Amino acid sequence: MDTQKVKKGILFAIPTIMFGYAGDKLAFAWRITEGTNISEKLFPFFTNLGVSFANPAPSLHPIDLFIGLALGILIQVIMHFKRKNAKKFRHGEEYGAARWGTPKDIEPYMDKSNFENNIILTQTERLTMGKPSSPKYARNKNVLVIGGSGSGKTRFFLKPNLMQMHSSYVVTDPKGTVLVECGKMLQRNKYQIRVFNTVDFKKSMHYNPFAYIRPETREQDILKFVEVLIKNTSGSEQKGEDFWTKAERLLYTAYIAMMYTVSPPEEWNFATLIDMINCSECREEDETFQNAIDIQFSMVEKWLNQQLDEEENLGEFEAMREISPTKEQMSIGSFAVKQYKAYKLAAGVVCSKRLLNQAVGKSLR
Repeated sequence: MDTQKVKKGILFAIPTIMFGYAGDKLAFAWRITEGTNISEKLFPFFTNLGVSFANPAPSLHPIDLFIGLALGILIQVIMHFKRKNAKKFRHGEEYGAARWGTPKDIEPYMDKSNFENNIILTQTERLTMGKPSSPKYARNKNVLVIGGSGSGKTRFFLKPNLMQMHSSYVVTDPKGTVLVECGKMLQRNKYQIRVFNTVDFKKSMHYNPFAYIRPETREQDILKFVEVLIKNTSGSEQKGEDFWTKAERLLYTAYIAMMYTVSPPEEWNFATLIDMINCSECREEDETFQNAIDIQFSMVEKWLNQQLDEEENLGEFEAMREISPTKEQMSIGSFAVKQYKAYKLAAGVVCSKRLLNQAVGKSLR
């Protein structure tokens, strides 16, 4: 027989018997009390209670037995609902019942066969970088380390985990010490190190966004690049009329597209763009003046359309006579000429001078 069920049965029966016995005695005392109403029977009832309980044997009268049984069941029902809806208290454990973990608890989360395939958490606790022994032990690999200055975040967490050399790393290093202290170690283990130093540019690698403008989507990439360039060189000051932004966008787009049309790959950079802007001279008193960029766009347009005059002196563009434009040059060159014509039509000479001064300043910044 189930011991738990026996205990529950005993616990259920005891209150029923106790309250049933008390109800039987109360019913007996009330039944033998003389009187016609409650006021006449109340005082003698209390006197008869002593007589009723003086005899330990319960009354066997049917009415007394029925009232005693009904009272016992009623009290048991009330107690049942009280227990069912009672709050669950864990006395002695109000402040938590967790225990300190043991080495056995952390073992399934570690790679014990290969120490280097772990994220080091403490001297004895680690977290595997690979698949755990069971999916239920899989955990997110993100680790948040919080500590004040000098508390050892770099010395006791960052460097030991860099020395594991089990993956690629992106390290932000405001003090500039991690590269000096760990760089040679990573190099010896075939790591490729890229450094972006915003304090000392001489110690930093450089980023050339023009290298990421792809041939198959060149026009779309140039438009995206120009949009990002304008947004990131506008500053936080109030913007002027949208006319200037549109004209600046046309100018940059035309120059960059022309760069990909006639310049060699090693000149696809900001230096070439700034040189083109610096050559964009304007004269307010002479609206018919053509600067070097105007001449270049004019010559390239003729070259793309195979309209170069054989008797015309082309100067530095003489080599174009011997070279036919490729399909790619035809596409990107036509795009450049179209953008430049739209810029010239929109800006005019006076606007060009102001816009170019602004563009040069932005590019240099």
